[in-house]
Amino acid sequence: MAKYQIYLVRHGRTWFNRYNKMQGWSDTPLAPEGVEVAQQAAKALKDVDFAAAFSSDARRAIDTCKMIVDENINHDKLVPQKMMEFREEFYGYYEGMNSPEAWFMVGQPHGAKTFAEIIAKHGMDATKDFMKEADPFHDAENAEEYWTRVDSGFAKLDKIAKDGDKILLVSHGTTIRSITDRYNDGNFDVTVSPRNSSLTKMTRDNGKNTVTSYNQMLN
Repeated sequence: MAKYQIYLVRHGRTWFNRYNKMQGWSDTPLAPEGVEVAQQAAKALKDVDFAAAFSSDARRAIDTCKMIVDENINHDKLVPQKMMEFREEFYGYYEGMNSPEAWFMVGQPHGAKTFAEIIAKHGMDATKDFMKEADPFHDAENAEEYWTRVDSGFAKLDKIAKDGDKILLVSHGTTIRSITDRYNDGNFDVTVSPRNSSLTKMTRDNGKNTVTSYNQMLN
């Protein structure tokens, strides 16, 4: 397998982000300020020699990816591709709910009142397991289901990437935070969410991930 870099960019700010609502597999368009920060990210990344460009299959990620590719020096060679494997976590019953209220309902039985408090006390994977447990339909993804999906995405990238490649991947806040938590060796504070259109870099070396920077604002 190859050693390559993944440029993980969070999508621009959406209407649900603006209203602080749970936005997993549900989707809302980029808000005007979301388009603006995505365009800033595109300008900041325009000279990166991307070998390939991917996004989740959510419109907010697709649109952000297209803006970045359109500005890139390799725009005439890059064809953005969708990967459902890098969707946001699925929140089941809590999709579209007020975010602080949802996390209070999920965390309170475990002695935590906020998303950040659940992470600090129990870890990122627990936020997924607690949500599936609290979901009256149990449709939300638990940690095992989530990582099976995401890991299959990395396996697909391995079949495409070559040594030294830089790959653009536009994904989502909790997904980027989860990847950073799992592969950062404790160097980054994942109780803080990556900002919209921020950059997180990781190296994948023969199937091993290492996050090298987190939540870098591009402007």
